[in-house]
Amino acid sequence: MSDISSKALIELALDLAQNLSSKDRFDRLLDTVRKTIACDAVALLAVRGEQLTPLTLQGLSRDTLGRRFYLSEHPRFQQICASSMPVRFPANCELPDPYDGLLIDREGDLPVHACMGLPLYFDQSLIGVLTLDSFTPEVFDDIPNRTLEVISAMAAASLNTGLTLDLLEQQAHHSQQVLEELNQAAWHHNSDEIVGESPVMKRLKQEIALVAPSDFTILIQGETGVGKELVARSLHLQSSRYKAPIVHVNCAALPDNLIESELFGHVKGAFTGADKNRAGKFSIADGGTIFLDEIGELPLAAQSKLLRVLQNQEVQALGQDKIQKVDVRVIAATNRDLAKEVEQGRFRADLYHRLSVYPVLVPPLRERVGDVQLLAGFFVELVKRKLGIPQIKLQSDLVAYLNAYDWPGNVRELEHLISRVALKARAHQSSKAIVRISVADCGELKSADIVESSSYQSTAPTSIAAGFNLRQATDAYQKSLVAASLEKHQGSWSAAAKELGVDRANLSRLAKRLGLSVDKVVKR
Repeated sequence: MSDISSKALIELALDLAQNLSSKDRFDRLLDTVRKTIACDAVALLAVRGEQLTPLTLQGLSRDTLGRRFYLSEHPRFQQICASSMPVRFPANCELPDPYDGLLIDREGDLPVHACMGLPLYFDQSLIGVLTLDSFTPEVFDDIPNRTLEVISAMAAASLNTGLTLDLLEQQAHHSQQVLEELNQAAWHHNSDEIVGESPVMKRLKQEIALVAPSDFTILIQGETGVGKELVARSLHLQSSRYKAPIVHVNCAALPDNLIESELFGHVKGAFTGADKNRAGKFSIADGGTIFLDEIGELPLAAQSKLLRVLQNQEVQALGQDKIQKVDVRVIAATNRDLAKEVEQGRFRADLYHRLSVYPVLVPPLRERVGDVQLLAGFFVELVKRKLGIPQIKLQSDLVAYLNAYDWPGNVRELEHLISRVALKARAHQSSKAIVRISVADCGELKSADIVESSSYQSTAPTSIAAGFNLRQATDAYQKSLVAASLEKHQGSWSAAAKELGVDRANLSRLAKRLGLSVDKVVKR
């Protein structure tokens, strides 16, 4: 090894002994690799089940961090993971390159280039992969095997240390065996991964890791589309109840006359149509977690019955005198300000305090600086598999466009947009190996707000009335639109929803939140 290589490797060895964060440790690892081996791109990926997850990279577009590479789809990665030695791919290798179109400052397909992968083993188990790419063909061919062996060993040690420290920090209250099982389960469920590295998301992940091992009742708050259900699943997976079920209940979708039956169950003959016994959601979730989504939509009568369960962990099925004890962890979610709902008499104060033992606020996408590109990469990989596209590249103009948008529909809006534009791009680039998504495929981004989709003609206010903030003014304007449409159609929710261009159930919930009664509208 050269003096430069030896010096760089000694520095890496010293880094391993220091108290570094995982990110710093991994970044220094790549710096050392590039000092030792000249290359244009290098990436460190962790093996998680049947996929490779990028942890840090240099020379590749940032959205690559959000991508997940399934081994079954990438033969080069398959060869690296199946080997116990470094794998050098010949310059004329015909196997598709997983980084095709992803290298920084490189437009078009990758030319003939050098590509090498180092499998990273620790304690005879494959834990990761280190990949190197260079635009200079055969540049890796003369590197001594001993140099690569040393780099592989140090990289594996660095990766193992970082992953172990992260694991211990996240799950300090569980035994190591439970930690390992939970970690494997979490990574096998790709849709349960919370993608994001912004400061606000790091704080959210820290909060989840802190409160998940407890049995505290949690109230998740945040705007529509921010991923409250994802946070609930993450809380469950990181709890001691992860082997038991998590039961999802959409409170807004429960008919008023069936809420009690859905939540607590009923016996045969309890009411008309009850032709057999039925277990309620709380009974099904016994030993696990129940997720009460859109809890703010529950009517007051149902709120009082829910309070009893939270206080005593007891449920009573309709038509039955027997009381059943249950062991259920309750996680609730809402996009409403429940404190204000309590002030206005629409939500019970005692229930609110029972639910918000530990409140968790999920930040809107507009506050997650730098996360839009990561999420775009994550969703690109999902839609790529659904549409059968070999590779999708996000053009730089689109990345800038996405970062400049305020995302009123949050993560859900971004996911739908990526799916839509990928479909459009494929339609006119079907003959190309790399489908490129640009601003032209995107169209004009605008909020799907009810005011914008309304066909009711009304003059928007040119200024906000004194004493009103933006939210209050928007609510007042929406209320006037909905009221006018309901009055026009003699109180017909279906007709009003059709005119306003929204779903009937969504219109009903909006009217309820705005304090709008159809009887008052029709009679005025």
